[in-house]
Amino acid sequence: MKINNWSWLIYLISHLVILSTNIGTIKASKIYLTNKCPFPIWPATAPNSGQPVIANGGFYLPIGRTKSIQAPGTWSGRIWARTDCNFNDTTIIPACQTGDCEGQLQCKGKIGIPPATLIELSLQADKNKPSFYDVSVVDGYNLPVSVSTKPMKPSCLIGGCVKDMKSVCPEELQVVNEKIKEVVACRSACLAFGDDEFCCTNEYGSPDKCKPSVYSKMFKDACPSYFSYAYDSPPPLVNCPSDEYVVTFCPSKWGSHEPHHGENDTYIDMVE
Repeated sequence: MKINNWSWLIYLISHLVILSTNIGTIKASKIYLTNKCPFPIWPATAPNSGQPVIANGGFYLPIGRTKSIQAPGTWSGRIWARTDCNFNDTTIIPACQTGDCEGQLQCKGKIGIPPATLIELSLQADKNKPSFYDVSVVDGYNLPVSVSTKPMKPSCLIGGCVKDMKSVCPEELQVVNEKIKEVVACRSACLAFGDDEFCCTNEYGSPDKCKPSVYSKMFKDACPSYFSYAYDSPPPLVNCPSDEYVVTFCPSKWGSHEPHHGENDTYIDMVE
């Protein structure tokens, strides 16, 4: 078939347009969750409004294991870890000592009870648009966590904590397991007291009125890469478009927070 120059140009441009729309577009994002804590955890997910639930909202993750879950290329929501859960006795609610979601293993869109360290994500399928993520202790803390892209780039890393937040948590913010008298989480001042000054609400609902408190400074000192209060500045957001992310609960040791993800990791089943 003979193609004149004009037809060939149209043909070429149309194929370049199709190709360009496919370059830099993510159909799905994979998130690796690794448990380096010395105890099992129950990670949970909750989507933002209008977004689908991923990984059924929650699952069990044994010590030293990694699970990969899949999210749409464009997705926003939160991930956190629940601790010391018992789902065998349905009469016990909450079922988890921290981060519980109405006593259910699969949260199915429900948000966990604070305090719990939150990973917040806003992912874009189009790599030309910003994909943001952060770690927040605005409502409190239960475990240290690190987040990065895979492969890891230093500019894309949110490190863990440089101190054990539970060991420095003041008594008025402590959540204590009464049976063993152990601090299992640390509430934020907003969660503990509900004051506008700490919650950045009402007359304190702007960056110029809501300033760091002695409590948010304590969180920031222990976990410098996390959001410590609503108007934390500069905002500890990371913008790194990727199709693979790594979330590590309890990075190896205080002050060493590089997320490890390699050939020797032990995987359990993929959750779609």
